Amino acid sequence: MDVMAFLQLAILVLLAIAAPGVVLTRQPASQAVAVSLMGVLLAILFFLYQAPDVALSQVVVVAVALPLMILLALAKVRRERDRRNARGNA
Repeated sequence: MDVMAFLQLAILVLLAIAAPGVVLTRQPASQAVAVSLMGVLLAILFFLYQAPDVALSQVVVVAVALPLMILLALAKVRRERDRRNARGNA
């Protein structure tokens, strides 16, 4: 087994281990971090399969933009909830 095949197999095993973690995580912020980790692992896998353009797209979209959008949406929801609670208590 050559080094590239070993690295590809190792990343595939890590993906198989990390994927249930994304599904089983219940906290949205933790899910965003888990999705980001999965995106980085997939980007590494794409790079190992000699597709650097796909790997860069994967990093930008799944490892950066998606978790950022999730965290911003969570912040907005929490801010709105706090605003409603403040109105209800007044």
